Amino acid sequence: MADTFHPPAPKDLRSPLRFLLWLVTSQPRRVAAGALLGTLWMVGLAVPPYLLARAVDDGLRARDSSALLGWTAALFVMGVVNAVVGILRHRTMTRVRMDASFRTVRATVRQATSLGAALRSRAGAGEVVAIGMGDVQVIAMSLTVMGPGVGAVLAYLVVAALLLSISPLLAVVVLAGVPLLAVTVGPLQRRLLGVGAEYRQRQGALTELLVDMVTGLRVLNGLGGKDVYASRYGHRSRALREQGYRVGAVTSWIGALAIGLPALFLALVTWLTARMAAEGSLAVGELVAVYGYTAMLVTPVYAFIEGGSDVARGLVAARRVIDFLSLRPDHLHDTGRLDAPPEPAVLHDPASGVQVPVGTLIALIGDRSADAPAVVERLGGFTPSGAAWGGDRVDGIDPDQFRKRILVADNDAHLFSGTVREVVAGGQAIDGGTIDDEAIRAAIGSAAATDIVQAMPAGLDSVITAQGANLSGGQRQRLRLARALYARPEVLLAVEPTSAVDAHTEAAMAAGLRAARTGLTTVVTSTSPLVLEQADTVVYLVGGQVEATGTHQDLLHDRADYRALVSRGAEEEEEVSR
Repeated sequence: MADTFHPPAPKDLRSPLRFLLWLVTSQPRRVAAGALLGTLWMVGLAVPPYLLARAVDDGLRARDSSALLGWTAALFVMGVVNAVVGILRHRTMTRVRMDASFRTVRATVRQATSLGAALRSRAGAGEVVAIGMGDVQVIAMSLTVMGPGVGAVLAYLVVAALLLSISPLLAVVVLAGVPLLAVTVGPLQRRLLGVGAEYRQRQGALTELLVDMVTGLRVLNGLGGKDVYASRYGHRSRALREQGYRVGAVTSWIGALAIGLPALFLALVTWLTARMAAEGSLAVGELVAVYGYTAMLVTPVYAFIEGGSDVARGLVAARRVIDFLSLRPDHLHDTGRLDAPPEPAVLHDPASGVQVPVGTLIALIGDRSADAPAVVERLGGFTPSGAAWGGDRVDGIDPDQFRKRILVADNDAHLFSGTVREVVAGGQAIDGGTIDDEAIRAAIGSAAATDIVQAMPAGLDSVITAQGANLSGGQRQRLRLARALYARPEVLLAVEPTSAVDAHTEAAMAAGLRAARTGLTTVVTSTSPLVLEQADTVVYLVGGQVEATGTHQDLLHDRADYRALVSRGAEEEEEVSR
């Protein structure tokens, strides 16, 4: 798919049908090509019965060998043409479905990224997994109706016109009978919407429970709660299975009717045609043609019914997707979207009095452990506040511009599975950008993580499992710092970037952070003397407010409470290193 992705506008999220239409209008040429090819293919199925009828009447009955040979050749050519058109139609509709899948996935990933830290409180991981594993495919399949569905309507009208030239009675039967068949399945499709929505809701809840169990398996084992959660999962799984049976029952009836009703209709028309032929009102060739037209109608009718079923399931899936895409963090305001400052600017947190000058390394330390990280969350726009950047409130600045230039790095940041190169490159690897191996090695070196890569069998190509499960806590922390340094944001806000390593490694990380961020704005929270020593300015918070600022050495000399706090932090780090 060409990179023509644009996220859905608010109007596209007003209803499931609008979301499906957004997927259609996002690829108009491809959808138009699919509809055209689907129409040619469907209408092409009505041509062989006409050619066969001409071969019978003009060739066999008239005993004209040349006419028989000509019509037979035309029948063969038409078969080849229709086969080629069918292949092109299938290829085009496959691309339509793939395009819809990719757009839905990208919109979902973009929304998850936009929600950031608010994602956990607004939607469970199981819901996101269920969208990616189920809803995307269901939505994509519903777009198939744009190809064979459109073609089925036009083919139905063409056949009705052909039958009208043979027998008005047969044309009336077909014109009235086919819509009646499609309408017969309507109540079942409405039933499918209801039971499908309930099934999808339970599926999301069960997937979320499974994700929670897998991520917390070690803790559950330690607390002896594994059997309790397993029992709960089994109970919900059985309930989902029963709901799945109800969905399957409706779906099976729709599938049976999609095949059975056209067959019954074919039998009725065949009986009526045979009687007309026996009475002499139809020629033998016309009898063959009518039978062929009616048999051909099985395909459009099946397309009507199956298309309606696919759309019904697609609407259920689209509802879950737009519910997720419509989520907004509680602290975001839609009253303004100001442009970010054109040049590097001062960050200011009025709640604490912290000011971050451009191009400096600032260390935050507080008498309460939560105060310094709280300042970072306000400056980073993760909690509602009056924090400002260049004089404008952070929550009024365009979030895309803000996130491109200001990066918050904390110890809860997710490590996705992939090679070391992909993990450190982060978003650049996801977007398919060019990855600079030398810059990656430099970032790894600055984070004192070179030994991690050297110990792995494939170097930068070594695989890191999800959440860095094959790494120690200190190794994960170093790779997180390497990822932040490789991104090289204009402003880096790092929360305790060295808390899980020994003193020797911490000293190397602090020095590497200082060197890598020279000339750029950096804020770190830490109680480690090794980190504080590297800062241009240390901001000491008491009760969440700025109490004193200065170099680490100045504050050690002037503030006894600061000395006590740093000494306590050093003792805690020694315990960690042991």
